[in-house]
Amino acid sequence: MQFSLYIARRYLISKKSHNLINVISLISVIGQAVGAAALIIVLSVFNGFEDVITSLYNTFDPDFEITAVKGKTFPEDTFPKQDILNINGIKAVSGVVEEDALFKYADKQYIARIKGVSENYPEVSKLDSIIIDGSLVLQQGNSNFAVVGAGVAWYLGININNLKNLLTVYVPRRGEASSFNFSSAFNNEVIHPAGVFSVQQEFDEKYVIVPLRFARQLLDYKDEVTSMEIFLKPGADAKLVQNKTEKVLGPQFVVKNRFQQNEALFKVLKSEKLIIFLILVFILILASFNMIGSLSILIVEKLKDIAVLKSMGAGKNLIRKIFIAEGMFISLVGSLTGLFIGLVLLLLQQHFGLVSLGGQEGDFIINAYPVKMIFTDFLKVFFTVLFIGLLATWYPVRYLTRKYRNISLKQ
Repeated sequence: MQFSLYIARRYLISKKSHNLINVISLISVIGQAVGAAALIIVLSVFNGFEDVITSLYNTFDPDFEITAVKGKTFPEDTFPKQDILNINGIKAVSGVVEEDALFKYADKQYIARIKGVSENYPEVSKLDSIIIDGSLVLQQGNSNFAVVGAGVAWYLGININNLKNLLTVYVPRRGEASSFNFSSAFNNEVIHPAGVFSVQQEFDEKYVIVPLRFARQLLDYKDEVTSMEIFLKPGADAKLVQNKTEKVLGPQFVVKNRFQQNEALFKVLKSEKLIIFLILVFILILASFNMIGSLSILIVEKLKDIAVLKSMGAGKNLIRKIFIAEGMFISLVGSLTGLFIGLVLLLLQQHFGLVSLGGQEGDFIINAYPVKMIFTDFLKVFFTVLFIGLLATWYPVRYLTRKYRNISLKQ
């Protein structure tokens, strides 16, 4: 062990002549530990919320959404579907038609979005896992059925068990129909709501899922689609599949992964996480002033020791190294203690849900604050605390060793 580290360790763990320094050093360690624990807990909770939100969107969104660079629609028969299916990792491709529509049920009206999907959509998507009422049936023979978002069903007062009331869908007619004549300005079709899904408020209040053939008939489409949705096999490399898909499709199409489909949302989540991290780092910097006080008092108390070391030939750099090592020991003990405390609290929250979200059971999709621990976050917090400790150590050590550079045993 280097001489400077040995002396610094003795100063930290040995009994000092003045109890005040013991107390101040302990406060410094506690401050660093609380800051480190707060940082890792907040980062892990944000990771948990991000995971929950991502899982909600992933239940409804496809792995990839393909749209045309130009135009709102494109013919499905011009899309190289078989070439896409030949890419390793792709499970299925489904054609989709989306359009805003006016929905009428009994005497109630509501504007939402119609989503026409291919016949294979119920099998390849996760829609069956979010059905809360009725069944996932979109077409049987020549009959068409709709699966309605819970929010849309609530606004319209839909009762899927009432076979008399059908859902009427209105969309603007293509061409130059007169807006003064309602019957000629809008296409309309009726469909029976067979099920209700619930995944997240944004989707629940926005979508009504219908067969692709029904949407095309309503919109006067032949074989057009507004997008193609790609679903991957379990364990597929999404980034590699996206690169291959983009090469096959060329510049005429845009391929969006799940992050890109909800880019604004995920950017907001990451920005919030960064801002909270910076705020806690600032609080940790304020807490590190205890370390400045602790080291300053320690240096003043150890003036005789400094004089002895100088008489033995110790230089200014060695003296500084001793007290810088002392400050780094405080940061090291504080950071490791804080990370351990944070780890224990996170494990308790993960397994027992100690801190709940409030409200009654069932008000939220989760009952307690979610937690997801990432190893790189622990490293980030560890080195952040050490870096702040180094800054808090460097100034008082440099200033005070310069001030007392001429100290001697005679003094």
